[in-house]
Amino acid sequence: LSFSSEVLEAIENVIQDVFESLSKQQAPVLTVTRRSDWRNIEFKDSVGLQMVPYCTTKQIRSDCPRSATKFALMLKILSMIYKMVQSDTYATKRDIYYSDTQLFGSQSVVDNIINDISCMLKIPRRSLHILSTTKGFVAGNLSYTEEDGTKVNCTCGATVFTVPSNVQGIKSSLNIKDLNSHAKFILIVEKDATFQRLLDDDFCIKLSPCIMITVCNLHLISSCIPDLNTRLLVRKLWDTFQIPVFTLMDADPHGIEIMCIYKYGSVSMSFEAHHLTVPSVKWLGLLPSDLKRL
Repeated sequence: LSFSSEVLEAIENVIQDVFESLSKQQAPVLTVTRRSDWRNIEFKDSVGLQMVPYCTTKQIRSDCPRSATKFALMLKILSMIYKMVQSDTYATKRDIYYSDTQLFGSQSVVDNIINDISCMLKIPRRSLHILSTTKGFVAGNLSYTEEDGTKVNCTCGATVFTVPSNVQGIKSSLNIKDLNSHAKFILIVEKDATFQRLLDDDFCIKLSPCIMITVCNLHLISSCIPDLNTRLLVRKLWDTFQIPVFTLMDADPHGIEIMCIYKYGSVSMSFEAHHLTVPSVKWLGLLPSDLKRL
């Protein structure tokens, strides 16, 4: 069986359970993991925050006023995923929301349900043919070919490229190939202004061949929290080249939080920790001790 067949089978099993409940004149339920419950999370040095094997769960009941709407929306999105996997097409989370804004109500509702489905089926979100809008940018000594044949060469001076939206964290469904680099390290930069200044100063060439990544472009987004695609790319580069990964963050709680997400992961995505975290990440600065020397 191909991996797509496994995805289809997993969805069919969920729907079969729904039909069996109906045939017994019982209200169907969907059982999902409590992703934000710290009892379901453990810390492991080699992984970071990961979900424990046996988690506490909650039921999304079709006969309960508080959860009936979510039950229906989960079936709706499962149906959309099934059709996309069958036809080998993809959609972003935003595409799904705008397919029926009145039904879904908000983008956050869609995002939460997609993560619940991914966790429930134990299938990475990218394998459900759902992509997220990329917020990250990459520059430096790196070239690769995307799935559609587009060749990307970040090595050309101060050229900046958007992190691809189809980065894959597992080799069985790899969508980026011909990944090449002579970089000696990866530098993750919090602030767009700092990222741009380093590019203007030819940092990637003068110091040593390197790859620079940021998600904080103040012209496009208000948050510097790393998105899924950027975290997948950092993990893939680390897996492929086995080079040091450094972070250049502000010496404040927000900067430390960003560094920790790359290094240790997040509670909400702990079920995908093995594809997202980079435990070897080093905090280059700014350190609180650096401020004393200014």
